Amino acid sequence: MPRGKVYLLNSCNTCKRIYKQVKLFGDFEVRDVKSEPLSLKEVDSLASLTGGYELIFNKQSQKYRQQKLKDKNLSEENYRQLLSEEYTFLKRPVFIIDDKIFVGNSKSTVDLLTKYLVSTNK
Repeated sequence: MPRGKVYLLNSCNTCKRIYKQVKLFGDFEVRDVKSEPLSLKEVDSLASLTGGYELIFNKQSQKYRQQKLKDKNLSEENYRQLLSEEYTFLKRPVFIIDDKIFVGNSKSTVDLLTKYLVSTNK
């Protein structure tokens, strides 16, 4: 039985590195968001786990810069729509384990994820 679920981009080296590190604690159901984009319902579910659409939105993506979205006053509904239309807008990787969610590749997020896995792996 999978330990949890991970949303990532198979072509992303950072996602692959983090997943390889985390996979030591068990198998995960893996979802490549490029080949299998998120539905609006899934976007809603991820946002409800984090507390908002902006919290799962990747402001580092090229499309964010290309579309000059930084210069726009985006609402939660705007973030919701963009996330459902373009896979690169999802902050990756996203791990869902039990009722916890870990979003993004920052060192602090990966550290929290690892600590959680260690503490529940006993």
